[in-house]
Amino acid sequence: MTSAFTLVAGTAAAASAAPPAAPSAAQAAKVQPVDWKPCNPDPSKPDPKIYDCAVYPVPLDYAKPSGETIGIAMMRRRAGDPAKRIGSLFLNPGGPGGSGYLWATTTRFEPRVTDSFDLIGFDPRGVALSNPLKCFTTDEEANAVFDRMTGVPTTRAEIDGTLAADKDYTDACARNAGELVKHMSTMNVVRDLDRMRQGVGDAKLTFAGFSYGTLIGSTYANMYPDKVRAVIIDGNVDPQLRLHNGLEYDRQRAQGFELALDEYLRRCQTAGAPRCAFADKDTRGKFDALRDHLRTNAVTLPGGATVTLSTFTSQVANALYAQSRQAPLARSLQALHLAINPQPSLAAPSADEADLLARPAPAALREAPADTPYSADDSYYAVNCQDKPYPPAPRLFPLVAKAWEKESPTFGRYQAFDAPPCATWPAPALWSERYTGPWNKRTATPVMVIGNTFDPATQYKFAQRMQQELGNAVLVTVDVVEHCAVGRSKALSALVTSYLVDRAAPKPGQVLKPDADPFPAVS
Repeated sequence: MTSAFTLVAGTAAAASAAPPAAPSAAQAAKVQPVDWKPCNPDPSKPDPKIYDCAVYPVPLDYAKPSGETIGIAMMRRRAGDPAKRIGSLFLNPGGPGGSGYLWATTTRFEPRVTDSFDLIGFDPRGVALSNPLKCFTTDEEANAVFDRMTGVPTTRAEIDGTLAADKDYTDACARNAGELVKHMSTMNVVRDLDRMRQGVGDAKLTFAGFSYGTLIGSTYANMYPDKVRAVIIDGNVDPQLRLHNGLEYDRQRAQGFELALDEYLRRCQTAGAPRCAFADKDTRGKFDALRDHLRTNAVTLPGGATVTLSTFTSQVANALYAQSRQAPLARSLQALHLAINPQPSLAAPSADEADLLARPAPAALREAPADTPYSADDSYYAVNCQDKPYPPAPRLFPLVAKAWEKESPTFGRYQAFDAPPCATWPAPALWSERYTGPWNKRTATPVMVIGNTFDPATQYKFAQRMQQELGNAVLVTVDVVEHCAVGRSKALSALVTSYLVDRAAPKPGQVLKPDADPFPAVS
């Protein structure tokens, strides 16, 4: 990407006033205790009688702490051994916009953790069950806008149509989202988290954040360093870059997806067929041929479904997030290859394998049920557009896309067209609602930073930078193509348990392996 784009984004950030100081202990308001009520996370099963739920009030606007409040939906799984209970472990699955309410039921942690802590999942403000921020009133109204967007637009008509729909989307947010749209930043989520910490009676915070949740954890560690007991952050963002230059952060994010894809294809080729169905003597070249074919020609599969560049790219990205999806992706890629290049000597793939790449990847982390005629929420952009400074110039993004795809041919354009709504977002990034550093406040216990060598969504160098930017942190590495690692490696689980329960920081420099093989042997 050229330096001109970097300078534009930097200028947008610099135009704002000085960042606010982190709140002091003297400014901390007294908070009320959480009012827990027994609940059952899965009504289709017998009530295990170990869960409680609550809706916790927090200020809509922290500049008016006695003004209007909004409710944060919380769920607690009580500690398995009350005699050994240490406190609460708050959890955030990422997003932004990920529903964390049901994460109280997660199985990612060993029994010594679940015996020692109440697991607390919560939907951050504006997400799912926590006063969801909604830009539309019905799904039909939303689809009339979203159906005009192309995920990876390449033609002038696709680009123009997508930018016009993006503007209609942000206009709808201006009409319908209400006052909450101005107060969706990570800084406010962290303020909410600190009130919840006090509300459950914990003197200090124990927290595990994944993906975007690493920004919540790192921001908390710097706004409230003396209130940190233990913080794990897995699948890390680079907080300094993300909060100061949205364009450059997204450019490097595209590069991370590209690195993960290249390693996935390399490991596929090494595994060979039939373990990796797409393996060939030049697996990378075979993949590139599929992608380049789709740039100008959609592919109609035998069952009638159509693979486009947008559906293809979203499904490839989705599969890189989890090892469990990577062998199935290889079968889907091979099915598409055979649809374009029929080979009578090879058995035809199943319809399911052929059709996967024709479907847009599902929206992630939407565990909470819909409760209105508009079944989604718009917290993803509400958070990103407040946190990440972008230039207010929608027509810049096609130029950005053209530059990025030269260095990231599969994901550059895909990532560039994720951001245009922020160019016209009705509540732009303001210093008064954002924590932008410093990131080097020292916590008594080192923050545990976990990074995968080929994490697609938050590339490994982001984890390295996170460790370097924090005042007291240790990095643990897992050698895997996947996004986030806790619960995927027994060796890592042992370190996590010792850290959370005993506050024993792991030794630096450790490189661990995952338990699973993405391409297991075919029996």
